Amino acid sequence: MDTSLHYLLHSGKNSKLLYYLRAVLSDIMPDGCFRARLQHELEHGRKAYDEAYIEDRVNYYCRLAAPVVLGDDAPMLGDLDKKGNSSTYYYDSREIVKWFPHAMRWRYLFGDVRDIPAEPTIVKSRDICPDNGNAVLLKLDKCRHFVYLKDKTDFRQKRDMAIFRGQVGTRENRIRFVGQWAGHPRIDAANTLAKGGLFATNPDGNATVPRLSLYDHLQYKYIMALEGNDVASNLKWVMSSRSLAVMPRPTCETWFMEGRLIPNVHYVEVRDDFADLIERMDHYTAHPDEADRIADAANAFVAQFRDERRERYIALRVMEKYLSLCNS
Repeated sequence: MDTSLHYLLHSGKNSKLLYYLRAVLSDIMPDGCFRARLQHELEHGRKAYDEAYIEDRVNYYCRLAAPVVLGDDAPMLGDLDKKGNSSTYYYDSREIVKWFPHAMRWRYLFGDVRDIPAEPTIVKSRDICPDNGNAVLLKLDKCRHFVYLKDKTDFRQKRDMAIFRGQVGTRENRIRFVGQWAGHPRIDAANTLAKGGLFATNPDGNATVPRLSLYDHLQYKYIMALEGNDVASNLKWVMSSRSLAVMPRPTCETWFMEGRLIPNVHYVEVRDDFADLIERMDHYTAHPDEADRIADAANAFVAQFRDERRERYIALRVMEKYLSLCNS
């Protein structure tokens, strides 16, 4: 069962124990140590990295172009408190804001966000739309979302099936997919047991099965990446593998820049009603070289997020831009 020690030790997910250990140790260090090093860190980044690439990503995450006056009730950076906030969002945001003066003001909205805020606000996710500039992306809840796998199994050796495992909840796309495909001989689709194990309840009322490890998923050629409350949280690790991510065109994005993914280049695109799923699977099963090219492109896209120091530098630049325009 998914609550077993085996699953806990071999799920393939990031270790929350290590995450919290590092986060707590970093958080207890005096903020002054980080503020004193900010200019050095920024100067190092300007010398070490391709500035055009950095600027492009900074401007993608923070699309503000002119000074903005935040409301009088905007909190100061120093007001951020773990109490009342999810601990992962607290620690991930603290990792960046502690480099800047406590008196600077900002707005933040933690959790699965889709609506665009009325004022410029730090968020984890935002809708992909032309007018999303007030939603400024930061790399939040990264322990859960930014998972990468080592996959040595060739696409041709995997099972010629698609798999979906996830909590269906109230998301119409997931309800439709499981209802449409559960039981199909080439689709392994099921609603997973709610977090909490055998004694948990499932508000959606659907039948459930135990979770599979991430590595169990890699036995399949095709892995469904279906959006949940915001993005498809499995998309990063699927794209780090030799299996193909299969999904409709994304409607939400995070630090992973889902809005820049190219259909049938980085993932296999299917219709919103999934009616062409088998047809798309048949095509890539018959043309494994094309499947390999998608896996190569997906792996290359993922690779840009794996340099942790560069990722922190980009986040510092995003916060620097955001704070300078909102505190002018």
